[in-house]
Amino acid sequence: MVALTLLALAPLALASYSSNLVYRSPSVNHPQLAIPIHRVHRRSLHSVAHHLRKRQEVPMDPLGPFPQEAAPSTGDEGYVKYAGADWSNAEYIYSGSVNFTHSVASGDPDDKSLLIWTRAEPTQIAAVDVPVCVSYAVYTTADASGTPVTSGTAYTSYDVDFTVKVEATGLNALSLYYYQFANCANSTEKSPIGRGRTAPGADTPVDQVGTQRFAVYSCSNLPFGFFNAYGGPVRKESVDYVIHLGDYIYEYKNGDYGNGTSIGRVPLPDKEIATVSDYRTRIAQYRADPDLQENHRIFSWYTIWDDHDVADQAWKAGTANTNDTAFGCSILGVCFSDRKASAVRAWHEWQPMRQIAADDKLRIWHNIEFGKLFDLSLLDTRNYDRDITDLYYDTDYIGMLSATEEARTLMGKDQEDWFYSTLDASVARGATWRIVGQQIVFGALNYTGLGTSETFDFDAWDGYRANRNRFLQHIYDNSIDNVIVLSGDSHANWVFEASLTKVLGLNSSDTRGQLVEFAGTAVSSPSPFGQTLPLNTSAIVSEFLVAANPDLLWSEGFYRGYYELHVSAQNVTANFFALPDILTRNSNEFQSGSFAVLAGTNQVQRPAGGGVVAAGALQAGGY
Repeated sequence: MVALTLLALAPLALASYSSNLVYRSPSVNHPQLAIPIHRVHRRSLHSVAHHLRKRQEVPMDPLGPFPQEAAPSTGDEGYVKYAGADWSNAEYIYSGSVNFTHSVASGDPDDKSLLIWTRAEPTQIAAVDVPVCVSYAVYTTADASGTPVTSGTAYTSYDVDFTVKVEATGLNALSLYYYQFANCANSTEKSPIGRGRTAPGADTPVDQVGTQRFAVYSCSNLPFGFFNAYGGPVRKESVDYVIHLGDYIYEYKNGDYGNGTSIGRVPLPDKEIATVSDYRTRIAQYRADPDLQENHRIFSWYTIWDDHDVADQAWKAGTANTNDTAFGCSILGVCFSDRKASAVRAWHEWQPMRQIAADDKLRIWHNIEFGKLFDLSLLDTRNYDRDITDLYYDTDYIGMLSATEEARTLMGKDQEDWFYSTLDASVARGATWRIVGQQIVFGALNYTGLGTSETFDFDAWDGYRANRNRFLQHIYDNSIDNVIVLSGDSHANWVFEASLTKVLGLNSSDTRGQLVEFAGTAVSSPSPFGQTLPLNTSAIVSEFLVAANPDLLWSEGFYRGYYELHVSAQNVTANFFALPDILTRNSNEFQSGSFAVLAGTNQVQRPAGGGVVAAGALQAGGY
């Protein structure tokens, strides 16, 4: 074992543990998810005592006996751990070299603060049972020079995969900041300089908020190709923030869904992931992609998860192949509840997002008030409390439920009630727009006639029609306009106008209870009518779908990519970008479509897309 290098430090200890939010996320109140800081602190002190006694650097008597000491035990990450009682108010930290292995990231900004993130891996990792200490500082200068706006220290350890997530406070609204981490024991060892942007305050007038620009992503699957889409806005400096709608990773082993052998992108570990160690390893591998890493470094993110961040077809009590009730814990050797807890822990360790509610370990749904310009409501239509979904063997049953079960829910009652109240509050406070970020396609999409076994995707909102109708009924009854829904998951591009009047067969010219949906394609995951088909065949499928679905204005499934959402007081514009080649890392992209919604109209500006798109199919005549 490498010799343990220690550096004594005054009792910053518990404060420096507490400042690293990953110890408290996703929930300090749930032992299976939170890391008890006092135990990590005590273990660290006891480990040092054990080490010093072995080296005879301190006499044994002053330390006293160790009645609680147990033999070294190996946890699931393979590191030596010691139990025992606290013996001192002092603290020791690791004083060897540190690698900032995954650059930096920022996220979840509000008008006064920003979460900043890094990973500080010690080079003597096998010996470390004391904390790694990192300092951080936030500046207004791009080279991170001068007097910092705020600074501090934070501890990390193998308990949280050496990740560090701190809240930089005392910041000004709508401002750019630059931040950097350093090794406390050697200040010359520094992370790359990150950049982050705060949000406007809730009461900021629309003219002061101006136009806000977002890149919207979903579904990056490593073996299918390179994450070129993440590099687009970095090269163009075309956005201010990022919204990620989930499927940040995929859980499969190589070959089960995508084979990355030929392009050197075999997922690690090469198995279907199920444990904390598995999820950490997989996320770390994805985060090594240079375009994803640079996007995180340059832009502040708002992030939610989707099913593959846990496992395929996740719902509140299982996934496609892990369901404790149906299968016990025989699949992958892990109970679903444990697998989900592992995925949630790793997600919170690696994402610069806040813990939304201390007493709710799975809550990621929350609302951000972007001045008087808009509310951004981020939902969880997957993992929080949704009813059983299409698990491939129950498709007919789920189809029957979707058509008949009035209580069926995607969100669960608590989230659904909160969501409607949030929409009402947005109107009451005078916000111009209500933007809803969620995982799955909202609009009705009938595939009948394509030769598929399914007429609808019952894993999307089509499988929860009563919930969709309640949402539309609420905005209809309360005259809530300017609602824009953002969707991911489907690996294809869609623009819908979803309307209660059409659902209920009412006057179709009535745009009350109507919203516009922008659904984006994947970063790399394939569409069933996309990458595996010739371009002209994919276009024919899109033409069929827009003809068969009157609420569907644009369909495109061939290209991978992303879209940019530009929000102003007058309109919301969605510019879609396509990546022709993801089998090599490159900067090629083109704009495949552009759609605008004028404030107060609740519909896409006519003709849709200006009557012309560079890929896919529009409603006849540009509708």
